[in-house]
Amino acid sequence: MLLFALGFLLVILQPSTGQFPRVCANVQSLLSKECCPPWDGDGSPCGQLSGRGSCQNILLSQAPLGPQFPFSGVDDREEWPSVFYNRTCRCVGNFMGFSCGECKFGFSGLNCAERQVKIRRNIFQLTAIEKNKFLAYLNLAKSITSQDYVIATGTYAQMNNGLNPMFRDISVYDLFVWMHYYASRDTLLGGSSVWRDIDFAHEAPGFLPWHRVFLLMWERQIQRITGDESFTIPYWDWRDAEDCEVCNDEYMGGRHPTNPNLLSPASIFSSWQVICTRSEEYNSQQALCSATGEGPLRRNPGNHDKSRTPRLPSSADVEFCLSLTQYESGPMDKMANYSFRNTLEGFADPQTAISNPAQSGLHNALHIYMNGSMSQVQGSANDPIFVLHHAFVD
Repeated sequence: MLLFALGFLLVILQPSTGQFPRVCANVQSLLSKECCPPWDGDGSPCGQLSGRGSCQNILLSQAPLGPQFPFSGVDDREEWPSVFYNRTCRCVGNFMGFSCGECKFGFSGLNCAERQVKIRRNIFQLTAIEKNKFLAYLNLAKSITSQDYVIATGTYAQMNNGLNPMFRDISVYDLFVWMHYYASRDTLLGGSSVWRDIDFAHEAPGFLPWHRVFLLMWERQIQRITGDESFTIPYWDWRDAEDCEVCNDEYMGGRHPTNPNLLSPASIFSSWQVICTRSEEYNSQQALCSATGEGPLRRNPGNHDKSRTPRLPSSADVEFCLSLTQYESGPMDKMANYSFRNTLEGFADPQTAISNPAQSGLHNALHIYMNGSMSQVQGSANDPIFVLHHAFVD
């Protein structure tokens, strides 16, 4: 299950493989607060008979929380996943997954003992066949239902503390859109109250490892639904780009001929419906995104707020960021100075590393530049450019 990182690097310590495993989205699992499903290979919980893992109490970090979230016991994401499950599979060796049925990233084979190296490549260095296969895989992921995971359509309290499970099916692609939304959504405090100054995947040290695991999980799911074990996410090297080089119908979709905010009808992505983009509506209803379609994908690259993002990142910006020797510093949020994470994320100036949240550099610059679905944090993964962008950030 997905582990949210806020202010520390928990994601590195315990890799995870999903959100709500389908086999644990039921009354019995929620009331027992146990998610230790059997591994298909031997039928035992967590593959215990085969030495893959065992059902154990979850381990929670004892690290102190930062001052950014002055609440306790009001958000399902606190001390994840203890609100839903406090006993899960603890896998050993190179095994991982909600039933210990998978190999850790970088390993393969019957016993997950074979070291495996896969290379992510520049999207412009793919052959036409490789590029078209990537686009087809994206479209397949958007249309095929995830067999392993479901999403929650209500909070634990709204599920009557487990007596009334609220889950639904979702496509493989939209599963990850929803996960990105869920990690960054506002905290619902009841009535009309929300806490907006919180994000479990951004503006903190966990930003980079969270998105690294997110991409690895996404890659793994594409490999599973296609049977293509060699698949890796390509990246877009946007250094010194003068415009959106992937925004054409050969790649990620060109501009609509009559509506600059939409994609060209010649692109397969023009028919995609976005989800999880109406945060204020969810907040007013004290509800979670239910992953129903909310309209077409939107993008208008270059017609953004130039005062916030004057230009796309340069090679010099990237080299300066890579020269920083501190991963994190000070308050460990978007006000951090001389922080590699904060500079790469884009809240610090890419030429000085001094915090300046009014400007958007490096990672953030690309999101703002796209001026559409990519520019809204909670729903940004709706645009498939998201994975190209984050593969390069990674």
